[in-house]
Amino acid sequence: MTFGIHDFPLFLAAGILLNLTPGPDTAYILGRSVAQGRNAGVASAFGIMVGSIVHTCAAALGLSALLATTAWAFSAIKFAGGAYLGFLGIKLILEQRKQFLLPLSFRRSTIAAAFRQGVLTNVLNPKVALFFLAFLPQFIDPASPHKITAFVVLGLTFVTTGTTWCLILAWCAASLSERLRHNETIGLWINRTVGSLFVLLGVRLATTR
Repeated sequence: MTFGIHDFPLFLAAGILLNLTPGPDTAYILGRSVAQGRNAGVASAFGIMVGSIVHTCAAALGLSALLATTAWAFSAIKFAGGAYLGFLGIKLILEQRKQFLLPLSFRRSTIAAAFRQGVLTNVLNPKVALFFLAFLPQFIDPASPHKITAFVVLGLTFVTTGTTWCLILAWCAASLSERLRHNETIGLWINRTVGSLFVLLGVRLATTR
């Protein structure tokens, strides 16, 4: 892979598994879809996509500008990010999957409102920002002169897979919402798979020079 990106297949697999993990974005899309129909769910998915693009640009411009001339600082960010991913992984492995509640009542029920709230739901979630800052640098060479491009390529790849999954959720909302809410086996399997992958990424970072 060009632009200083390495282990792209691993990044792609981790991103897809993470997208499948039920969370606030999943609950929001399913809630809108069940309460207001498929169009509202699709609008919510595109809103979350825009929010993810904002996080991608913030990570690309912010980190790259700050660390462009200091490879050691970029490596420090990678190490801290690896520790954070390891923490998330252990948390996911140990977590007992619980039913999550879907929001079924919204102040405004228009398509535009669904889109706007989707953007805000994602942009204002500090966990998403932390994840982008921790996850993306793990797959970029600290010595690469193309860090901004690498961030954008990885970020847009993650956004593309995430948006595809969100649109599938919106399209199949009725049946999928019930499965994600009540089938703890599915949730546990996804959480433990993603958690194990995050722990492995953290260990790999700590043992690789």
